[in-house]
Amino acid sequence: MSGPGASYRLWADAHRFYDTAHLPGQRGQGDPTQAIPFPQADPLATLRADWSARLAAAPNGALLHDNALFSALRSDRTLHLLHVTNALEEINGQGVLYPSGGCLVGSVYCAPLTDAGGGEFRMHNLGHHILTREAPESAARAGRPEQSATPLIIEVTVPDHGYRGLAGIDYLRLGTIHLELYDHLKYLLSRAERHELRETVVARTRNATALLALATARVYQGAAVTPEHFLSVLHETIPRLPVLGYLYFEALSEYLMLHSTSDVTRRLAARGEMNNRLYKELLVLAHPDMRGRFDLSRFRPAPRDLDGLLGRVDPTLEPSAARAHLVDRVSYLVAARLFTPGLVPSPWHHTRWEFDTLAARVGPLVGHLVHRELRNFGRYRDFYVYFDQNKAIQAWNYWNHLDVVVPFNGTVPKGEVGVNPAYPGLEYTIWRAEPSRTGHLRPVSQLDLTISPRLVDLRHTLMRGNRDTPADAPPGPVAHAH
Repeated sequence: MSGPGASYRLWADAHRFYDTAHLPGQRGQGDPTQAIPFPQADPLATLRADWSARLAAAPNGALLHDNALFSALRSDRTLHLLHVTNALEEINGQGVLYPSGGCLVGSVYCAPLTDAGGGEFRMHNLGHHILTREAPESAARAGRPEQSATPLIIEVTVPDHGYRGLAGIDYLRLGTIHLELYDHLKYLLSRAERHELRETVVARTRNATALLALATARVYQGAAVTPEHFLSVLHETIPRLPVLGYLYFEALSEYLMLHSTSDVTRRLAARGEMNNRLYKELLVLAHPDMRGRFDLSRFRPAPRDLDGLLGRVDPTLEPSAARAHLVDRVSYLVAARLFTPGLVPSPWHHTRWEFDTLAARVGPLVGHLVHRELRNFGRYRDFYVYFDQNKAIQAWNYWNHLDVVVPFNGTVPKGEVGVNPAYPGLEYTIWRAEPSRTGHLRPVSQLDLTISPRLVDLRHTLMRGNRDTPADAPPGPVAHAH
């Protein structure tokens, strides 16, 4: 697949359209122009619809389509967003605020703010956690505990023609885009490097067939799989296929936020927010070394510890129900996000273990693997930044076509939102803010900053900071864990 039209379709498929997801006759992407008659060509179409209904029926399932962020995106002309940085002095010195990659591809990472009256703004629980917990922990991990986190309020004006739909980027659907980008840019690597990369991808996939076969057997054949066996195989396979760590994390996070019935979760749900503290606490309980610096490719809590972790995070959760849910949900995500769309998996023992063969069969998986390997490649500075900058340019082009000023993370709409830095005529004002006595944020001084459509290296962002990075590296905004 190549050419402008193909690229547009790939980016459309990488988004989740929450406002049209339940229209009849759809592929599940919410695009009425793509309606096809029954039976659907997509072998997962029925299962996708079943999952939409199953998630919506959870205690907090209504938040998937009716939440404070969506209400603001649908109707507010002026949006107020919280951005947190540990590098305000450097940012002020350059006069530029850069976007980052990660789950929002090429956005200035933010969380929503709600007008609380009296010139103050109430933080979304996600933003509050970043400001009061993650930013200080990141500074401490970097050996700069004295470095204070500064909240910035970004006021964005959405033009009358701005997109009012709900199209959220789902980073788990970017595998095919990663593969296309690699094919386009691969000659920036040497012949030896390309060979090494291809062989690594093939080896990783070949050594993960037990999990891939188990998941697809569950999805397509309804195979009986015990949670103990499935979670054990998943735990063993994540080091070989790091993208599974992301899938597992998102499935578990989704379950926590949708099924918690604690007083805190109920209180947040009443104001239209998912409880982000749940998955963030579970992450650091399972992996204390990730405090202040996330790496979801290593997310693999030991199966024997899962029940205890769930109990510590939220006693209202039922561990046995969670484990059974995770078997079904992770299996579905493996089939839907890692296999080439429209193809029913064939027996693994027939596979020719060659890069091009796998790219045709499990193209999204190959793309995710390539993306991950390039991140750790020997010539990171020479290649990976170009790779993600090109990806961001494509995302900006797609968003601008739709007139998306404020993109959001559509994997689960938990409050992660960004600013499209390449939007023509972007209208915004940035203030330095301070907490008030009420716990809200109050703008105290307007900053002369420009939001620039140029990606900052992910290693220089708040949640991926590295104390060994050069002093002249451009300061970056908060990046999510991805």
